[in-house]
Amino acid sequence: MIDHLDHLVLTTRHEAACVRFYVQVLGMRLETFGEGRKAFVFGAQKINLHLAGREFEPKAQHPTPGALDLCLIASLPLEQVQAHLAQHGVEIECGPVLRTGAQGAIRSVYVRDPDLNLIEISEYLPQA
Repeated sequence: MIDHLDHLVLTTRHEAACVRFYVQVLGMRLETFGEGRKAFVFGAQKINLHLAGREFEPKAQHPTPGALDLCLIASLPLEQVQAHLAQHGVEIECGPVLRTGAQGAIRSVYVRDPDLNLIEISEYLPQA
């Protein structure tokens, strides 16, 4: 019945810092739509941005900054991702570690965004 994820919603208390992180650090494209709403676009999906206390309706029952735990697949080798994060002063909290993604084995590093959401950045390992 379900084919793929189109978008998800991230709630932030720190709009400017959040935009900088997702656009400058993670390389997503900022899109403005509707009545000035913002989204981070990458691949064939996007992350809609809601400001805490000014969420768009309908919304989650308890929209909370810092409650997201998200895994993103990198378009670059993980070593290049780590170097890029270091250039932007982003501390790697954990990794690289081996995990299991939706399509097989992955190698991941974990960082925090400005709202302290856990962001896992991964690469798929070659199939044996």
